[in-house]
Amino acid sequence: MAARRAYTTHPLVLRRVTVRRVHDVTPRMRRVVLGGEQLGAFTRDGTAHPAFAAPGFDDHVKLILASDGDVRAALPAQLPHGIEWTPSETRLTRDYTPRRVDTAAGEFDLDLVTHGDGPAAAWARSARAGDELWFVGPKSSLRLPERPDWILLAGDETALPAIGRFLDERPVDAPAHILVTVADDSARQKLALRDGDTLEWVVAEPGDAAALEAAVRTLPLPEGDGYAWAAAESRALLPVRRYLRRECGLAKERLNITGYWHREETGAPAETQDAPAAGEHAHVPSPVPWLVTRAALRLGLVDAVADAPGVTPDALAARLGVPAPRVGVLLPLLAAHGVVVGDDGGLRLGPAGEELLDEHEREEYVGHEAELLLSLAELAPALRDGGSPWQRASGATLHDTVVRDAERYGELVEECEQLVFLLNGLTADPLWAGVESCLLTGPGSAAVVAALDDAGRRPRLRLAEDEVPAAVLRSHVPAPERIDWTAGPADVAVAAKALAHRTDEEAAALLTRLAAWAPTAVLVEASRPDGLSPHAAEAALHAYAATGSPLRDATAITALAEQTGWQVTRVVPLGWGTEATVLHRT
Repeated sequence: MAARRAYTTHPLVLRRVTVRRVHDVTPRMRRVVLGGEQLGAFTRDGTAHPAFAAPGFDDHVKLILASDGDVRAALPAQLPHGIEWTPSETRLTRDYTPRRVDTAAGEFDLDLVTHGDGPAAAWARSARAGDELWFVGPKSSLRLPERPDWILLAGDETALPAIGRFLDERPVDAPAHILVTVADDSARQKLALRDGDTLEWVVAEPGDAAALEAAVRTLPLPEGDGYAWAAAESRALLPVRRYLRRECGLAKERLNITGYWHREETGAPAETQDAPAAGEHAHVPSPVPWLVTRAALRLGLVDAVADAPGVTPDALAARLGVPAPRVGVLLPLLAAHGVVVGDDGGLRLGPAGEELLDEHEREEYVGHEAELLLSLAELAPALRDGGSPWQRASGATLHDTVVRDAERYGELVEECEQLVFLLNGLTADPLWAGVESCLLTGPGSAAVVAALDDAGRRPRLRLAEDEVPAAVLRSHVPAPERIDWTAGPADVAVAAKALAHRTDEEAAALLTRLAAWAPTAVLVEASRPDGLSPHAAEAALHAYAATGSPLRDATAITALAEQTGWQVTRVVPLGWGTEATVLHRT
């Protein structure tokens, strides 16, 4: 089955705007009208950038703020076709939905909830006409189904800008059923309803998961093919996602649920919590809680408690088919870390356990990244004697493993989905002049196909992959029928994240194969950590665990290329630490 494109991508541009007007929509929400020349097409440092476009009702722009007030020092670097998030200790970013976009007037509105101590709320409370604001985006717009029979729009106050814009613009002609939780009645807004729409306001504390879930459950979903959209506090949405997917049977492509904010259980927001200063007591965290959580997920314990809140430990053990004393080994530590709460009288999920209901959250414990982490038990001998920790732990290279395992390769393909937002620099490169055919390889191939489509480029496509990866990619590529699924000659070959799971020897073998098929090749790889990632310091170690080599920078890729008869002609920076290296066969 062909994959439906869920998003349309946009060029990533850093823009400066100023505040034009400010007024309060409700006592809890302030509307800031922003405008400026950089909302139109403009030139910076000799590079032309397109006009601002945010056609989707839930598009997001990333506001750039600074903890010390010096925003200009915290700005990312603008590339010709993308953004590089250079390291910054003071940068704070927050995503917001444009409530209204008026291209003729050269302005757009942001509605910001003003409660709380977050940096964006503080900025909104003090915003005055003439104040400067920098932002990036949007990077993409959601593609809704063409003719849904109905649409559900649910969320808390932070979802109101997107819901209001949807109702104003009606990107699809279908009855809308709206549910909004608000802290008090003063947060209600006038919304543009039509005949057939329904609207329910529910008063609840921000982030109240039980209230949001209960309210969603009371909504009768109409017959037919519908679409559900929801946005609120990230943990509060987990039971909503579970209900709509499992109990209502909505397919993944008929559901879009996004955490707009995250409530910190420990008080201060994560970005303002200080690490121990030099000389203060610090310790290396124990891996035991991680291993116990992994065991709980693999046994099905988290899902079992979610399906039967209040289950006793003995009944839980019976559901899992594991002797009660053995389950009892896990429960104290799971309770200590908030995965479960309760006692012998009954267990339910704690805050950490609720987060583990999300598929992406649990990947840290049971997915490909978790398996890679476990291989680090072999890190010391790998560093001393050579080879990758993965190969030492499993007896096979990571490449040999994933090309025989559809589930593992599928995880690599899904990890590469974000790549489509970075490929404008590649699709705009002069190398495509006169190109009639393109050979693709690597788990990022589906993202390359989507980027070529967005750029209006239509070369004949071939895929050079083994049987299992080809089958996985077929289910992720839009319009797979227009791809030749056999390797062969082409004008250019694009290897998208194809080296990230290969050893140096395997990477050289791939480059040698590509030299037999194409005179020009492009390697799309991460060459340095993503500056926005909280795990940037771990990137080199992850790469080493997978391949036995640190992240391959331009020097390392050049050495591999020259070793296999290629010459590097240029390197195209794509942003987020990713580069496209263009090779010509010598």
